[in-house]
Amino acid sequence: MALSTPLSQMSVALPIGIDGSSRSMIKVQSVSFTEKSCGPLLRLDTVSRKLSLKKRSTVCMSLQQQASRSKVSVTPLELEDPKETPINLYRPKEPYTAKIVSVERIVGSQAPGETCHIVIDHDGKVPYWEGQSYGVIPPGENPKKPGAPHNVRLYSIASTRYGDSFDGKTASLCVRRAQYYDPETGKEDPSKAGVCSNFLCNAKPGDKVQITGPSGKVMLLPEEDPKATHIMIATGTGVAPFRGYLRRMFMEDVPTFKFDGLAWLFLGVANSDSLLYDEEFSSYLKDYPENFRYDKALSREEKNKKGGKMYVQDKIEEYSDEIFKLLDDGAHIYFCGLKGMMPGIQDTLKRVAEERGESWEQKLSQLRKNKQWHVEVY
Repeated sequence: MALSTPLSQMSVALPIGIDGSSRSMIKVQSVSFTEKSCGPLLRLDTVSRKLSLKKRSTVCMSLQQQASRSKVSVTPLELEDPKETPINLYRPKEPYTAKIVSVERIVGSQAPGETCHIVIDHDGKVPYWEGQSYGVIPPGENPKKPGAPHNVRLYSIASTRYGDSFDGKTASLCVRRAQYYDPETGKEDPSKAGVCSNFLCNAKPGDKVQITGPSGKVMLLPEEDPKATHIMIATGTGVAPFRGYLRRMFMEDVPTFKFDGLAWLFLGVANSDSLLYDEEFSSYLKDYPENFRYDKALSREEKNKKGGKMYVQDKIEEYSDEIFKLLDDGAHIYFCGLKGMMPGIQDTLKRVAEERGESWEQKLSQLRKNKQWHVEVY
C-alpha cells in the first residue's frame, strides 16, 4: 500500500523504549492510503520491526498492530468462491517463482534461537486456504544428489488467504532458523545448519524463492458452524496456522464468515522472549473476551503443579475438565508443532480420560470419526 500523504501529515504512533516498559508517543495529523486504510491507527514498533521511515515508501499492517473491533477489509472476495480446496497447483518439478517481501525477526534477545516472520509475494498465483502449507525449494544443489535441486521443505502458512496486506497476493511463513552446535565445544557448526530455514531467514526483499503447493487438508478450518469451538495447541512455530485462523476470525471483515464461537489457543515456548505474535493474540483477548482464550506455557519461566517445567501438556491438564466437556459438545482440537510434543500430550489426555472413567482409545477413535481431531507435526 503506497502512502498518499507526506509523513509530516500522517498520524503515526511510534513507541520508544527498548524493553517496552516505558513508551513515548509521537503524533501528527492523519493517515490515508491510495488503496485502503490499514485501520484507525498504524503502530510501528521501532525496536521489534526495525522499520526505517526514511527508507520505506510503503507501509502494511505491522505484526504488532492492534486488531481492533473495526475489522479490516479484504480483497478479492472471489477467494471465498471456490468449493474445492486448492491443492498442489505447483509441484517440485515446476515450482512457482515468488519474491520475498520482508523478513523480520520476531523473538527477543533472550529467546533460544531465532524465529523470523517471512512475507512472500505470489502475485495471487498460488492461492491457499487457512491451515495449508507451502513447499520451499532452497537454491543450490542437493549434496546427496549431485546435479539435482534440494528437496522441498514444507512450512505451515501463517496468514489467511488474503495475506498480511489483505489483497490476496502474499503468504507469510513462521520460520525458526535451524542451527547446529557441537555438544563438546558448544560452538556453532555452519556446515550442519538447516539449508532452507537459513536461506529464508537470510533472504532480502526482492530475492526470488521457489514455492510449491499449497498442500494439506487435515488442518483446514471448518467454517460450517460459525458458533463452533476451536481448541488450538501449538509449540513454537507450530502456531503458524492458528495465526491464520485467528486473523480470519477476529481481524478480517469477511462477509461470508462471521465467527461467533470460541477460539482457545494454548501456546508453549521457552520463555517470554520466545512468544510469537503475542501482541496480536493479546489484542484479540482484549477485544473479543467472549470469543477468545489464550493460555501460554513458558517452560523456562514457569513451574507446573509438580514443580517441574511448565509444558503445554501441563496447561492442558490444568483445564482438562473444560477441554473434555467442550470435546464432548463437538469442539475441534488442533495440534501443530514438533513431533516430540505429541507423546506428552497423548499421555496427559489418556491419564485424564482414565481419571474420568473413560477409555482414551475409544474417545480418540470417536474424535477422529467425527473429524474433530486435527494433527500436523514435523
